[in-house]
Amino acid sequence: MDPEKLNQLLLAVASGKTSVADAAGKLEHLSVEDIDYAHIDHHRSLRKGFPEVIFGQGKSAGQITGIMERMMLQENVVMATRIDPSKAEKIMARFPAARYHEEAGMIIWSEQKQARQGKGPILVISAGTSDIPVAKEAALTAETMGNEVQTVFDVGVAGIHRLFKYKDKLEQASVLIVVAGMEGALPSVVAGMVSRPVIAVPTSVGYGASFGGLAALFAMLNSCSSNVAVVNIDNGFGAGYMAAIINRV
Repeated sequence: MDPEKLNQLLLAVASGKTSVADAAGKLEHLSVEDIDYAHIDHHRSLRKGFPEVIFGQGKSAGQITGIMERMMLQENVVMATRIDPSKAEKIMARFPAARYHEEAGMIIWSEQKQARQGKGPILVISAGTSDIPVAKEAALTAETMGNEVQTVFDVGVAGIHRLFKYKDKLEQASVLIVVAGMEGALPSVVAGMVSRPVIAVPTSVGYGASFGGLAALFAMLNSCSSNVAVVNIDNGFGAGYMAAIINRV
């Protein structure tokens, strides 16, 4: 349950506007709600500061819709990732107030604009244009979690001079997310230019010897820049979430 909604419910009980019995009913699924095909963790907002996020890959449109319906009763924001256009069409028919970001493969519903929680801008950089979908997943995640997010796309090492144009943005960012496929070299370059944490995201973009992103992953794990941390292949969501958590500290 969203902390704000919990506070409103408790205040309503204290003022006599809501009975104890009604409040108890609303708190029945405060921890976990079993809807047969999913156990929804409604307590996650209170425990971690952001609700459970729906991983759409492998779930049917009906299952995603059912989970969203239950979450929207208790949360101010609901996010679903890895949503392809065919599923999105069915889900959006049920929730027209939500927004589908096709390139990032995300559906985001928000009852109200999220308050700023970050201490500075998060900068998301992609090495190539082909890396943009993963970069946008990271950017939208961090933005939905209450951060100012800036983006710079297609500044990879094949034309590294393009990156230097954005030197001021790099230095002003609180946290940087660098998304790269192929040989995965860009995070090391960026990290060598700044004193901030850099979250590296390997993508599955590349020719055969990239092994679906493993080459980029191994390169990033072996970075000689000491301010680089690495998430899994194509995990823009994980990078955006981690950047948001770091930016709150």
